[in-house]
Amino acid sequence: QLQLVESGGGLVQPGGSLRLSCAASGFTLDYYAIGWFRQAPGKEREGVSCISNSGDMTNYADTVKGRFTISRDNAKNTVSLQMNSLKPEDTAVYYCAAEASTWSVKACSKEAFGSWGQGTQVTVAS
Repeated sequence: QLQLVESGGGLVQPGGSLRLSCAASGFTLDYYAIGWFRQAPGKEREGVSCISNSGDMTNYADTVKGRFTISRDNAKNTVSLQMNSLKPEDTAVYYCAAEASTWSVKACSKEAFGSWGQGTQVTVAS
């Protein structure tokens, strides 16, 4: 069974930075596209950024382009999301998800991913 664990969330002031990590256990990430998603209270879960298994393809939501960077280290079996210039509207629970499909990166939607972590809270507030 695929297990994903997110970490790195917390409280940060507007304009600050956080780095989220997604660690896999029980399987290697080498064959999986990974997506980061977020869900704010009362809103749908939305795609933030996705990366292909080799890291050569990435996709970003327009709302985070230029501020967030997704990367992966398959040797360490982790995928990271560097979040800079954070805004209050970035506040949400952030989830990582895995799927063995290149199409999942292009779509970067929750319907394209089948295995999910439990999420980590990110709060941007002064």
